[in-house]
Amino acid sequence: MFGFDENMIFRIPALLIALTIHEYAHARVAVWMGDNTPKIMGRLTLNPIAHLDPFGLIMLWLFKFGWAKPVPINPSNFKNWRQGTILVSLAGPISNVITAFLAAIIYGILAKLELLSSGIGTVLTFTYSYNIIFAIFNLIPLPPLDGSKVLTNLLPARQGYMLEKIEPYAPFILLGLVYLNIINVIIAPFYSALSFMINQIVRIIL
Repeated sequence: MFGFDENMIFRIPALLIALTIHEYAHARVAVWMGDNTPKIMGRLTLNPIAHLDPFGLIMLWLFKFGWAKPVPINPSNFKNWRQGTILVSLAGPISNVITAFLAAIIYGILAKLELLSSGIGTVLTFTYSYNIIFAIFNLIPLPPLDGSKVLTNLLPARQGYMLEKIEPYAPFILLGLVYLNIINVIIAPFYSALSFMINQIVRIIL
């Protein structure tokens, strides 16, 4: 999936696109919902440097597990803090799905016009793939992933608090899941289903 190989020059822009879009979407929706914290902290930007965690990016390339800098938010600034937190959390994965769809559309249009070079095609393919993976991975309900924030705010207070208590151990749990290849087992069926739906829509449009 990730790692150093001859395609790394194509993987890097695809990874940066997926990471940047994901974090920018969190920031944008938080501001829309009334919290200017991301803007104040310089995260309301499409500049990837603002969102990168260098160590997290290296881990992503080397070990198929990494992260960007989380977008800081203050839920107390939302009119409805629970609803606001859920929407901000979902914004990242949803933006990744939309980006994957756009990558597929652009690929299809360029192919039809016979303007698709090998390099552009490879970048678009990785962009498509990484964005789907990011969307699914971030919806896993383990802290601090987006799925856990959604689930925490949907659960009764006691159960939500218990889920939050897992957060200090979550990186080790995730590393274990990656090492045992369980992450791929979890992601694979959702990847296939989501990819199938996107491709069907693209075929209808084009």
